[in-house]
Amino acid sequence: MSSNLKKIALFLQKHHVLTLATMDAQELSACNLFYAFDMEKISFVVASSEDTTHIKNISKNPKIAGTVVLETKTVGKIEGVQFRGEFLELEDEGLKKLYFKSFPYALAMNPKLWQIKVDYFKLTDNTLGFGKKIIWTNSSL
Repeated sequence: MSSNLKKIALFLQKHHVLTLATMDAQELSACNLFYAFDMEKISFVVASSEDTTHIKNISKNPKIAGTVVLETKTVGKIEGVQFRGEFLELEDEGLKKLYFKSFPYALAMNPKLWQIKVDYFKLTDNTLGFGKKIIWTNSSL
């Protein structure tokens, strides 16, 4: 695993909410979702109802973009990740277990789980210097 991906994963493991952007042929949608992140599978696991606008968009166009950000007004502490990938129905039992380990109370709601397979990350990390960017792309695609 690359050192860039490790830095990105360390940032993602400190947070638990992502912003997801989707689009069908005519409509944009953005929402916030709780997530668990698996560094080995380079995937987020999220829960969402099938009747939401973003899931309806994904049924027509599974390509997504999103962000995870540390909210701060201190410029030297700004950190955030932008990502792109594909949104899929979750079939991996290990990823299901990861989600419920992170959010055990969700078991009672029996949510529909989804996988976001990431193929691009850009980490902005001002703690490494103003405007420092770390980029990772999946070279196996």
